[in-house]
Formats: sequence, structure tokens, C-alpha cells
Amino acid sequence: MYRQIINFLRGNVRLQVESPCPERVVNLCAAHEIPFWDLQWKDAATFTVTTTRRGLRLLQEVTGETTCTITPLAERGAPTLLLRFRRRYVLLGALALFLILLLYGNLFIWEFRVSGNHTVPTETILRALEDYGLQVGCFGMDVDQEDMRNHVLLALPDVSWMAVNVKGCVAHVQVVERKRPPRRVEEHEVSNVVARCAGLVTRVEALDGVAQVAVGNTVTEGQLLISGVMDTGRTGVRLLHGMGQVEARTWHELSVLVPLEGQRHEVPETSTRFSVDFGKHRIKLYGKGSMTGVNCDKIIHYTPWTLPGGFRLPITWVTERTTGYSAAPQEKTVTEARQEGEAAALALLEQQLPPGSSVTDTRFAAAQRDGCLLVTLKAECLEEIGTQVVLPAAQP
Repeated sequence: MYRQIINFLRGNVRLQVESPCPERVVNLCAAHEIPFWDLQWKDAATFTVTTTRRGLRLLQEVTGETTCTITPLAERGAPTLLLRFRRRYVLLGALALFLILLLYGNLFIWEFRVSGNHTVPTETILRALEDYGLQVGCFGMDVDQEDMRNHVLLALPDVSWMAVNVKGCVAHVQVVERKRPPRRVEEHEVSNVVARCAGLVTRVEALDGVAQVAVGNTVTEGQLLISGVMDTGRTGVRLLHGMGQVEARTWHELSVLVPLEGQRHEVPETSTRFSVDFGKHRIKLYGKGSMTGVNCDKIIHYTPWTLPGGFRLPITWVTERTTGYSAAPQEKTVTEARQEGEAAALALLEQQLPPGSSVTDTRFAAAQRDGCLLVTLKAECLEEIGTQVVLPAAQP
């Protein structure tokens, strides 16, 4: 790629060479260090080759006393373009402006790309970098990695390592999140496992302590499931850190009230506005202000300008689409209200259940009341009901 760029900047010429001894022409190019490439034979005495503008002049000089015939076929490159546009001052000015923007844009940071974060939000990382001084529009050639980590990691307790690699005008932020160790089990604590809610026990796994229930037992809320006090019979009582898992079938009942009268959104009009961002400065291409109404949605699309090869320019095309809404009364049918209530009740139930639980059976009932529909959910679930309770008298 770089060789193609260099050849384009210095210009190149496609030639057709006819000679009774074509190998002599090739040897003359090698002897006088004339660059050439992309050689293609047409017949035993004719071939085409590409060389530079200076190489064409040297080849014509060294083959002047031979019977060789050199015919230029095509000329390409930056010098040819400049000669073609030497009297078109507007195009030359636009080319100069383009080169200035290209050089200016690749000396500063215009985009951040964060990778490696799963729990820490990208906005939090960018805010910490901005407080340090790394933000859109800053000079990106002298980023001190060690100093940056010493300042930024203090503001990000959940990040253990960070690196900022600047390529062109894009800063690639690589993050390694801190892995927190699991909660340490305090063996000196004496605790019991009690029932968080009532249910029918289906599995008991006592990791430490004595199980007080068996599979098939019905337990109530607050009932002792795994005891941390063990009676050994001979040596007396042992105090343990009771822990384990007790899984049971549970039954829940939830009610959701859904109004039968709602509002329908009507879309009266949609407007589109354009603007251009030069770095942090925005040039609006519309006359009115940026204030919008209350009942409307605004969607903004940012389109950065990039060159072939991934070179980013400090220019971003901004498109704003604003859609206004007006509310109109709308009556809901009983079927629609029932479906809405069932979905809301299931979502509420899933929020109340602990992780790893499952809903095994559901039944719904609905009744109208004061312009609303009361949807009742009766569900059977399979969940972990044990919760650990430290004995107050046994705390150190």
C-alpha cells in the first residue's frame, strides 16, 4: 500500500517498448538503476512496462543510440493531476484544504473506541479519561501511558489495567476489569438457614450444619431448615456455620390493575435538520432554533467522514429527525387489557424470584372494576427458599 502511495505521489508512466533485443533494454534498466514494474510481454520483441517519470527520461537517454522504440501509453499520478488542474484554482484550493484537514485530523483524537469492558459502562470510562485530559479534539501524539493509568485507575475501582493506543485520529481504549474474589466465609460465625417463604421441599443440600427438613416436607416462612447447632451426644454442643441450599415448590399470587381507557399517539409531522461538526464546533444548516415541543421524539445520527484506509477526518455529518406526537383517547378491549395485564404480572413475578428460579405453572383470572381490569396471577414456581441468618448471641 505504501509503495502504491509513493508511486502515485511521484507519478508513473506506462510504456510500450519495441526492440529486436528486448533483454538488452531490461539489462540497461538494471545497470542504470531505472525502476520498473508490471512487465508484460506482447510478443518476442514487444513488451509493456511501468516506470517513473524520471525513469522514462533516463530510459530514453540510455537507449538513444539503439534501435529501440519507446512509446508512452498512459501517464498517472499526482504530478499529472496537478498539471491537468494547474489553471483550475478552485479545485487546487479544495485539494489544499483537503490535505490540511487530513493532516490536521490525524494529529488529534476525534473518536474513542472502548473494548474489554463488560460491567463498567463505556460512559464512565470516557468520563474518567476526560477528567484526566483525554477527550475529543486533544493532541494524540504524546499520551503518557504510565501517568494516564496512575490518574484514571484511581477513578475506576473496578478496572485493574488500561491502555490507550492512538492510531491516526482514533484512540483505542483497552480495558481489563477487576475480578472480585467471592465473599469470604466467616467460619467463626454461627448461623442457621431459615425459609424465606412457605413451600414444599424438593431438594436439601446441607454444606455445613444439620438439615432439619427432608424432601417432601411442607415448611412455613421463617422455619428452620439447616441448623448451625449440632448436638454430638458425648462432647456436647458444636456451633457451626450453617449453610446449604433448600429448593422447594412455592405458590405466588399477584394482581395487576390495567385501565380500559388509554391514549393513542398520532403523528402529525416529521422534520429533518442537518448540521456539520468540525471537532467540537457545530455549524447548523437550518435557520430555526434547536428547541422542540413536549410530545416529540428526536433521533440523532452521526456519520463521521473517513477516507479509504480508515483515515478519519475531523468532520461529522449530523442528521436530526424530530417526530411530533399528539395524544388522542382510545378504548382498550378486554382482550387487549388482559394480555397487557398478564405480561405485566409475569414480569413482576420474575423480578421477585431469586436467580435460578423457574415458573412451572401459571393461571390467570380477570375481573372488571371501576373502568379497569384486575388481572390476577396464580403461579407455581421452583426456587431456592433458604436464607442465612447469623445467630446474634454467637457473633464475636
